[in-house]
Order: sequence, then C-alpha cells, then structure tokens
Amino acid sequence: MADVDKLELLDSYVTGNLMESEVLENKPSRDSMMSLPVKLNLSVPAAQEWVGTRRKQLKPWFRFVQTSKFQSPSSVPALGARIVKNIDHFQSNYLCIFVVLILYCLLTSPLLLFAVGTSLGACALISRKNVDQKICVFGQEISLAQQYGLIAMVSLPLFYLAGAGSVVFWVLGASMFFIVLHASFYNNESPEESFELPIQQV
Repeated sequence: MADVDKLELLDSYVTGNLMESEVLENKPSRDSMMSLPVKLNLSVPAAQEWVGTRRKQLKPWFRFVQTSKFQSPSSVPALGARIVKNIDHFQSNYLCIFVVLILYCLLTSPLLLFAVGTSLGACALISRKNVDQKICVFGQEISLAQQYGLIAMVSLPLFYLAGAGSVVFWVLGASMFFIVLHASFYNNESPEESFELPIQQV
C-alpha cells in the first residue's frame, strides 16, 4: 500500500498535478531558512578543553622570571626572532599576566566590578530561563542571542560610567608593554643557536 502511495505522489510530481497541501508540506519553513547552516559549538566542555590546553602549555614560573636568562639582543633581526619565539613559547604565561591585570582592575574599581557582575548575572539568568521556557514579547519569540544583545545594550551606559573604556586601554597597554619587554630581553635560545647566530651574520 505504501508503494502505491509513493507511485501516486511521483506521478503527481511528473504531471504537475500537485495539491496545495503537498506544496506547503515540502516548502521550507521560515525558521529553517533563517537558521545557520552550521551550528556553533560554544559549550562549556569546549571552554574547559581550551583552558586545559592553556594549562598544559604553561611554562614553570621560575624559568619565566629567571634573571640569568635576561640579555640584550645582539641585533635588530635577532630581536624580532627572539620576540616571536618567546611569544610562541610563553603564550600561556602571558595570558595569565593579562588575566591578572584584568582582575586587578576589577578589584580596584568597585563600580566596574558591579557592572560586570550585573551583566554576567543577567546572562546566566536568561540562559537558565530559556532552558525551561522560551521568552516571548508581543507574541514573538526572542532568541537567546537577541537577549544577550539586549543585555549588552542596557549594560553599555553602566560600563561607560564605570570607566570601562579607559580600563580596557590600560590593560591592553600594560600587557603589551610587559609582554614585549619580557620577550625582547629573555634569551630562550640554546647555546648552539646563540653560537651560530654571529657566524650567519658575518
């Protein structure tokens, strides 16, 4: 019986005698047309995996601050090569310094700490509510991304009053200064590399 129904449907496609209900059933819905072709995976396990990778690549701090390794570069090309090599080698350590500077700014600015805490709390609250029930306004469903965008827009004046812009520029400037300074003077080359470098230059 199922084969007969399939043959009738195929015959209706070939002859062009499609019923309106069949056309509507096969028509893609508006939700499927507006959805992304690839679903983004921004889950907690992915973040945990990224943090685990950073922790594995973290170099010992006693080597990071070893004073005997600090030497001035011999030339400008050697300086560029040293900076690139040290940033690649100590990237997790530099990331930790960046996070520490952010935490320092948050702890020394109570208003900024309140603004960040309020925004993160609102995001956590709406994500929890969306698990139980979708939020609708005037009969129209609002996606989670739109809700996050609305929280960001509402939080902008609060961040502006807390001086978040100057804090961001200070953290970026201080981080770049420290990273470039450390990467420039930390000699991470093996004795063979430091011996071969002057020969290649001559």
